[in-house]
Amino acid sequence: MVKIGNIELPEFPLLLAPMEDVSDPPFRALCKENGADVVYTEFISSEGLIRDAAKSLMKLDIYEKERPVGIQIFGANLESMLRTIEIVEKSNPDIIDINFGCPVKKVVSKGAGAGILKDIDLMVSLTEAMVKHTNLPITVKTRLGWDHDSIRIVEVAERLQDVGCAAISIHGRTRAQMYKGEADWKPIAAVKNNQRMHIPVFGNGDVTTPEKAMEMRDSYGLDGAMIGRAAIGYPWFFNEVKHYFKTGEHLGQPTIAQRVEMARRHLQMAIDWKGPLLGVFETRRHYTNYFKGIPHFKEHRMKMVTSDDAENVFNAFDEVEAKFGNLIIPEAI
Repeated sequence: MVKIGNIELPEFPLLLAPMEDVSDPPFRALCKENGADVVYTEFISSEGLIRDAAKSLMKLDIYEKERPVGIQIFGANLESMLRTIEIVEKSNPDIIDINFGCPVKKVVSKGAGAGILKDIDLMVSLTEAMVKHTNLPITVKTRLGWDHDSIRIVEVAERLQDVGCAAISIHGRTRAQMYKGEADWKPIAAVKNNQRMHIPVFGNGDVTTPEKAMEMRDSYGLDGAMIGRAAIGYPWFFNEVKHYFKTGEHLGQPTIAQRVEMARRHLQMAIDWKGPLLGVFETRRHYTNYFKGIPHFKEHRMKMVTSDDAENVFNAFDEVEAKFGNLIIPEAI
């Protein structure tokens, strides 16, 4: 069993990573249905919450069926982050996660996200203050370091634990790497193997197949895996990993009909939550993976990603089901 604070999770839990414009309530619900043990919101700007920015406030929407659910926030100003905790607590999440890993320039330039990896003392003091400001478990998501020459993740993780961090998720790349190259899990394993560490250590980055998840568990000894890009447009991934752990065999790929039905549900839930314009727009990034492996799919994908009208997108789903309904997609994720 793995515990985050008082939250009990199964052995080697699978966590849905916080992803901007991806990890919204509709998608989190679908991932939860399909085996995700913990889900996280999109990352939320502390300054945006304090300004009552509509988009930031909307990201605080969480639902009982998602639990346990974490709200992830980012910022570098202590006063703002503490005020943010007070706002976030009203949504009654199970976990508050601090983003110390986002590599995007507009976040980093303000000293937030991975930008704080240049100031480890601030990273630790900010975490400590937030732990003292709430009874909810505070967790951290971060990267190996700012660049290859500044990797101190074993020391950093221990210091975060010592000020009360309840769990840490580590992406196996530096900020300088962005998302290029391969994730390096060896430094994450070094964190886990530090005899002073007693909080859960979750790995993130390049967990793209059930075999990779098993490698992270068995070869690197980590406590769980945080799944990001592999789940976009493919919420089945969590159950596929669990099935592989249990049987050593791959779960059968979803049929075309199942893919179409999931895409329909996803779009409808997004429309119900965000409205027709945003619902249609922000679900587009999922379609490539929902229908991955279908030959000569470009024409249909273009209809899905260029139309602003929900009815046209639903019609495109119907066309795919009618044309490819009997197709067997090869075993590949």
